[in-house]
Formats: sequence, C-alpha cells, structure tokens
Amino acid sequence: MGGVTSSVAAKFAFFPPDPPSYGVVDEEPPPPGVAPAGSDAAALSRRVLMTGVLWREGVEARRLRTRRGTEIIAMYVGCPKASLTVLYSHGNAADLGKMYELFIEFSARPHVNIMGYDYSGYGRSSGKASEANTFADIESAYKCLVEVYGTREEDIVLYGQSVGSGPTVDLAAHLHHIRAVVLHSPILSGLRVMYSVKKTYWFDIYKNIEKIPLVKCPVLVIHGTSDDVVDFSHGKRIWELSQQKYEPLWIEGGDHCNLETFPVYIRHLKKFLSAVEKLPAGKEAAPESEKLLAGNEKPSDSVALSEPHLMTSQRLEPSRKSSRHEQPPRLSTERVDKHRRSTDVREKARSITHKERSRRSVDTFDRTRDENEQTDKPRKSIDRLGEMIRSMGLCNVDCFKEPSRKTEAC
Repeated sequence: MGGVTSSVAAKFAFFPPDPPSYGVVDEEPPPPGVAPAGSDAAALSRRVLMTGVLWREGVEARRLRTRRGTEIIAMYVGCPKASLTVLYSHGNAADLGKMYELFIEFSARPHVNIMGYDYSGYGRSSGKASEANTFADIESAYKCLVEVYGTREEDIVLYGQSVGSGPTVDLAAHLHHIRAVVLHSPILSGLRVMYSVKKTYWFDIYKNIEKIPLVKCPVLVIHGTSDDVVDFSHGKRIWELSQQKYEPLWIEGGDHCNLETFPVYIRHLKKFLSAVEKLPAGKEAAPESEKLLAGNEKPSDSVALSEPHLMTSQRLEPSRKSSRHEQPPRLSTERVDKHRRSTDVREKARSITHKERSRRSVDTFDRTRDENEQTDKPRKSIDRLGEMIRSMGLCNVDCFKEPSRKTEAC
C-alpha cells in the first residue's frame, strides 16, 4: 500500500526542473567503507563544488546520504555573528541553482545562516521525488546542521515554501525544541490544493492540516491574497490551527511566486526572527513564547494597513490562544472543591512535563517512518483513483517567473 501512496504522490506534486540549473564536482572523495545505513552525518557527507553559479565567500555545498539511500545536495551560507540558522525547504519547479542568489540575499538581510537542499530527484540529488524521500531529505539536512556545523536544535528556524511546507511541518511536529517555523504559501494537503475535500484520504500527501497542531514553537504564516496556485484559504487555516500563532502576513495582491518582491515581506520576516531570537532556549521558551504571541495581538506600526500591498491580521480575527485557554471553567458558587488546583497551575505543570519528555536526540530520526505511511487504510476503492490521478497536478508552475508589472513597482 505504501508503494501505491508513493506513486500517487509523485503524480500529485513533483515537477523538478529539467535539466538542473547547476552542476557539481566532488571536492572530497567518498569515504571508504562507509555503509549507507550509517548514522554519522559527518561521515556520510562530503563537500562538492557547485558549477554554473557564481562562487560567493561563505558558501559551501555538500553531498548528503539519506536514510533511504539517496544522495542529496545541500547548500550552506554562513553569516558572521549570526545566532539563528534557517533550514529552507524550497517550492516546486526549483532547485539550488535557481535559489542560489535568493539564499545569499536571504542570509545577508536578516543576518542568519541558511541551509537549503534539493529533494531527491531535484537538481543534482539522486533518486526519485516522493513524499517519503522528502521527509528523509530534510532529516539529513537537519542532521548535517547539528553534526557537521554544530548548530543547536534551539537555534534552528524551519522555513517551508509551498510544497516545502510538507517536510517542514512534518519535521517540526517531531522536534519540540526548534526555535520557530515560517510557512510561505503553505498547503493544507496535496489533494486539498485541487479539490475542496472535507476529510483526509489515505492517498493524500503532506497532511499539514493534521500535523500543524502538533508544532510547539511560534509559527509565522505568509500568504498572498491573489495566489491562484495555492488558495489564500490554505494559509489562513494553517494559521488558525497553529498552537503558537505569530501575527501572520497576508500580502494584498501577492501571488504564489512573487511574495519576496514586496518590501513588507522582508520587514515582517526580520521582525519575526528578531522576536524569536530573544526567546530563551529550553524549558523557559514556552512561557516566553506565549508572552511574545500575546504581544502580537495588537498590530504593530511596521505592518500598518496604510501600506498599499499588505493585508495584516486586522482583516481577520486577532491572534488568540486555543479555546481551552480562553476562559477558565465556570464553577458553581454552591459547590466548590477546595482541593481543586487552578486551571492555570494544571496547564503549566502539564506543559513543563511535556517539554521534559519531548526532548529527542537526532538519532531518533533513524526510526522507520514507512510504518506510519502504511498505517493509513484505503477508504475508497483503488479503481476510482485512475480518473483522479490523470487530472491532478500540484504547483506545476515556474515559481521564479518574472513578477508582473503591477508588482515591479514595489
């Protein structure tokens, strides 16, 4: 059944650039005698030289072996004195060659380190694109950051664009000490991009709608109101389901491929990164995050509605905690249990206990996720899939096309 799911997923979502926009030349020979199933990221990665792009100081590329046996290409851009590192999962119809200049500018403007990677079957990465492979791909990139570059989990910000929101949300749901998550034009699920389905089917992919409530860190959602590939409602719903909502950025007139061209994009992103950078790492991060998010219930001056290309959360309901935290339970004045603890104390104790249990080593990524992929049982006859598959595609667009005239002026 897992094979059927992977086949359907490939038809749904993946359109790697053909031919790749860059090349690679090995700078280091493969280490002798290294088993593909090994867990040492330092041993399973080696430097490569990217060709077809302009070399820049501070840029390094590596070939990483994943737990599923493919070799992916990852690109690291270092920024002096940066305290945060962004692990960036790009959108469809892109590879590292197309993202090269954007990554360099991204690193320089918010002053962060950044690692981008190509999914299996994209760019010069080996293998074939599939949902399961992208989960293994982002795990390998994360391991490389921790084991090769010495990055702490608490200093990593996960960034997922479009299809990249799938592996980003999946990883964030398993790592409870990640500093923050940014979701750029995210999808609720692969099938929901094409159809307004009300429930999740076994053959659907990137089920962000089910995983985003499991993410414990602050989440920033960015979406264009004129997105004709992934409807704006996807970003809005993802934001509503997030546990720790940060003030979202709804860009008036922004489409699926040009949000970076709006000046408010980098301003709001820098504001978010600056805010989460001040959060303490570890157990104290959760209550401090709540203070951060509570402070964002009021729109800030830097994202006022007077700006022509921005629609902020003022047009939606303000950020709020989930309903179970909004109001304490009403107690009868006639019968009050004097020994009952307050709701606040219980919630705080529960949060601390969960935090202490949720700490996971990077070695836990060697678990077999294929079991999870096979647990979904078919709810519809396979015979009905043929017609659906033939008509499906996700983000089959050039995500780096030139912006339209109306956005160039921005």
